[in-house]
Amino acid sequence: MAEIGDNTQGAVSSAALSAYNVRGRSVGLRSILLLVPVAVVLTAVRSPILGFDLVLGGVCGLGNMWLVMRNNERLLAGRRSRSVYGLVNVVRILGIGIVPVFSAVTGPWWSMGIALAGFFTPLALYTVALRQEYSTR
Repeated sequence: MAEIGDNTQGAVSSAALSAYNVRGRSVGLRSILLLVPVAVVLTAVRSPILGFDLVLGGVCGLGNMWLVMRNNERLLAGRRSRSVYGLVNVVRILGIGIVPVFSAVTGPWWSMGIALAGFFTPLALYTVALRQEYSTR
C-alpha cells in the first residue's frame, strides 16, 4: 500500500478497516443466530432436508460474503489485478451458485428457494448493519 504522510489519515483508515472487519464478524454471528433456530423449526414442521437446505444456503452466503470482502481488500491494496479480480468473482459465483441446484435435486423443487433465502440472509443483515452504522454518523 502507498505510504500515508499524515497520521490522521492513517488513523481514520485504520479505524474504518477495523469497523469493516468487526461488521463482517458480527453479521456472521447474527446470521448463524437467525438461521439455526429457523432451520430447527423448519426441520420439525416440514422436513429435515429443508432445514439442512436453509443452513447450507446460509453457510454458502457467509462464505460468499467473506470471499467478496477478501477479494475487494486485495484489489484495493493493489495485490490483485482487475482481470484476476473479475475471474475470481466469476468462479466464486459459479461455485456457490450450484449449491441451490443440488438442494432442488435432493428435495422438492421449491427447496431451491429455501437455500437461496439462507444464502441472501447474511447479505441482507450486512446491509442492515451498514445502514445502521451510516445513520448513526
